[in-house]
Amino acid sequence: MSRYYLTTPIYYVNDVPHIGTSYTTIAADIFARFHRLRGEEVLFVTGTDENAPKVVQAARDQNAEPQAFVDTMAERFQDAWRALNIEPDVFIRTTEARHREAVQTLFARLRERGDIYQGEYEGWYCQSDETYFSADEVVREGEARLCPNEYCRRPLKWVKETNYFFALSRYAERLEAHIEAHPEFLQPEFRRNEVLSFIRAGLRDVCITRAATEWGIPVPDDPSQVVYVWFDALINYATVAGYPGDGERFSHWWPADLHLVGKDIFVRFHCTLWPAMLMAAGMALPGTVFGHGFWMNEGRKISKSLGNMILPLDVAREIADLSGARFEIAVDALRYFLFREVPFGQDGDFTRASVLGRFNADLANDLGNALHRSLSLTARHFGSRTPTPGDEEALSQRAVELHPRITAALEGLNPQGALQIIWEFISAINKYLDDRKPWTLAREGKTAELGAVLYAALDACRVVATWVSPFMPCAAAEIRRQLGLSAAPAWEDCRQPRLLEAEAALQAPTPIFPRIDRKRMAEVLQKPTEPPAPSAPTKEPTPAPEYLKFDDFARMELVVGRIQSAEPVPKTDRLLKLSVDLGSETRTVLAGIAEHYSPEELTGKRVVLVANLAPRKIRGIESQGMLLAAEADGKVSLLQPDAELPPGAKVL
Repeated sequence: MSRYYLTTPIYYVNDVPHIGTSYTTIAADIFARFHRLRGEEVLFVTGTDENAPKVVQAARDQNAEPQAFVDTMAERFQDAWRALNIEPDVFIRTTEARHREAVQTLFARLRERGDIYQGEYEGWYCQSDETYFSADEVVREGEARLCPNEYCRRPLKWVKETNYFFALSRYAERLEAHIEAHPEFLQPEFRRNEVLSFIRAGLRDVCITRAATEWGIPVPDDPSQVVYVWFDALINYATVAGYPGDGERFSHWWPADLHLVGKDIFVRFHCTLWPAMLMAAGMALPGTVFGHGFWMNEGRKISKSLGNMILPLDVAREIADLSGARFEIAVDALRYFLFREVPFGQDGDFTRASVLGRFNADLANDLGNALHRSLSLTARHFGSRTPTPGDEEALSQRAVELHPRITAALEGLNPQGALQIIWEFISAINKYLDDRKPWTLAREGKTAELGAVLYAALDACRVVATWVSPFMPCAAAEIRRQLGLSAAPAWEDCRQPRLLEAEAALQAPTPIFPRIDRKRMAEVLQKPTEPPAPSAPTKEPTPAPEYLKFDDFARMELVVGRIQSAEPVPKTDRLLKLSVDLGSETRTVLAGIAEHYSPEELTGKRVVLVANLAPRKIRGIESQGMLLAAEADGKVSLLQPDAELPPGAKVL
């Protein structure tokens, strides 16, 4: 039996699970269920990161002892995962004795090999991100120095300590060579390019300890220091696999097949520090590290300060309340939405209208309709007994054709692609029923033909239940229950037609996804999701619009350019460095469009450039112009001429 080992990052316990942590963990659960359905032995691991200084601060804020606080929070995470239909095989906590042993053993091993040494650290530190930054990385606002992570931007602290360092710089060439030789190692492709740029910009040795406090894992033979939380946390992947004491377990499970992480911890930690630590220890590297995007809330960045955090269980409760669906089915609807709405790896915009709209359109109307029509007609004309199959093969042949494509999508970490193909098949079931008109066959007394048509539709619903079970395990189980199936499904059963037993008892058809009333949905969506700002006592008159004079506009020099090359700007998520041909010259332009375009798809595009804009230095690179683009609903599109005009052509 083949095995599959996959992980999520372990999560800080300074707050309850939100949509971001849930997104990663649900993704891991989907892939774990897929591999189990294929008959593989699976180790799916998640857990909590409990040794961080900010956890101590969170405990103090609640007047709790750190250990009691993390015990409570770890249980809340596990409760949340159970409520979201997530079933990990192991839940690891970094305060466990086995993890402490693993960290201290690996630390000692690397120190003995000369890859850990003692030195003086002086620089900027972000406690929120638990990350050290060099002076050229920080964001300056007046006298303040802020975290360069755009999702943090908190003030940094200047730290000067005698600490231990990991010799990360020694492994730059080996890391780059490994990434180049194993294209599957870092995914998606555009994030792989970010990592290569980060490495080529120069890796510095990493401070991996802090002055000892009452919290954290002590450095072996030096109680004056505790291990830096990121060095500590990454080792959990080895702890779970049996390192260092259970050699048999470790040899069976190591290395991990898949690390799933958010893009904020992808480049610096999981794609440089962690693989370099493994190289230094002589341990095999993971098969794939996948960095997914973030969710926005109604077009705005999600943050505590804005008060717009999305709590997945609250969303599920709203779906259940509006539709009348069982809570666990509403949870499945949320799971479906998260992986149908946007490509896995890209950022997405979470809106209640989209969630509720997909519930009605995709689940109630498409999937629910296919199942309910098939079962209702069978109940009416065959007494809720599976009819005898006939020669109807269109749907079963279509399933055989689509099955390898769905399998390939899930193997390729493309859940949206898999769901799109599954819904092609669901549409085919509904079209089949519309075309074959079983109600007409019943009216004409063509019982055998009617039975064959309904059997084909019911058997197709059996296939769908297996395909969607990684995404919606409770809904899939309910589909199978209504079809009279009790045995556990197998993935390859989807290739086999006519697995429903003739004359078997079916359950009464009950809508699994009751349709949400449109009027009620509209009323709910019109309600404000946050309290309105207090109105001013007097209303100021609306100022007249400030129109741009024609002469001002005429001063702008707009020209057509052709992008010759594009590459990510190191240590940024959004910036791309473009080389743009203007005919008589080539300009370097920085554009914040990395979340919307990959470097590969930009190369060769014709764009419109503001050519007489004053040059501006960004991240130490001079940007010599600005591209024109349009934005709507969080989507950005570059303005492009509709004809292949030569570079340098004037925009009139």
